[in-house]
Order: sequence, then structure tokens, then C-alpha cells
Amino acid sequence: MSDSRIFFPSQPILPVDNSSLGQRKSYIKNSAATGSSFADILERASDGKVTFSNHALQRMESRNLNFSERDLQKLDDTVTKMAQKGARESLIYMNDMALVVSVANRTVITAMDGSSAKENIFTNIDSAAIL
Repeated sequence: MSDSRIFFPSQPILPVDNSSLGQRKSYIKNSAATGSSFADILERASDGKVTFSNHALQRMESRNLNFSERDLQKLDDTVTKMAQKGARESLIYMNDMALVVSVANRTVITAMDGSSAKENIFTNIDSAAIL
């Protein structure tokens, strides 16, 4: 024989504090009023530019590698196209420079000049672009 009675704990049940809920609702309303989706906010935060890791910056400085504004724009466009194709880690060869790029993070991981690149084997890449 089973007991069908319901037992409650001895402590009283307290009402929920809704004061912070009102603040949260106003934040949601403000975000909705601007018409910004998460993707829009994320794109504005990242501004879509390729960045360089500290390692890449050190390599570029030690190897005397420089980019013009046009080169940076070309790199941005190439990374965007590679992302659309589903690339994750890529080798981009441009202006006698080899760049290993994390496409998902839009970050240059390392950079080397063409003569250094000839002696190296590149691993853990899934795509390449020659510009």
C-alpha cells in the first residue's frame, strides 16, 4: 500500500524577488528596439579585421616583413572568402610571405618570408591560398 500524501519541508516558501527581473526586461527591450541581432553585435565588436598574434608580430619584426594597407585589405578579403568555404586553419602565400592563419579567429598565427618557407613543412592546415 502506497502513501499518497504530499509532504512539504518545514521552511516556508518565500516569494520570488522580481526587482532584478524588471531591469533585465528593460535591457532586452532596449536591445530589441535597436533591431540589433546577436550576429550584428558580434560583427561590430570584432569589426571583421584580421589580427596578428604576438608570435606572428615577433616573427614579422625579426624577419623584417611589412604589409601595406592594400596587402592587409587583400588578406582580409581572402580570409573572408576562406571562411565562407569552411576553412579553419590555412596557409596564405602572398608577396613572398607565408602566413598560417586561424580563419575561425581571423588571426595570423605565424609569418615567414619565402626563403624560410621553402625549408618548412606546414602541418595542421586544411586549406591554402596563393595570392
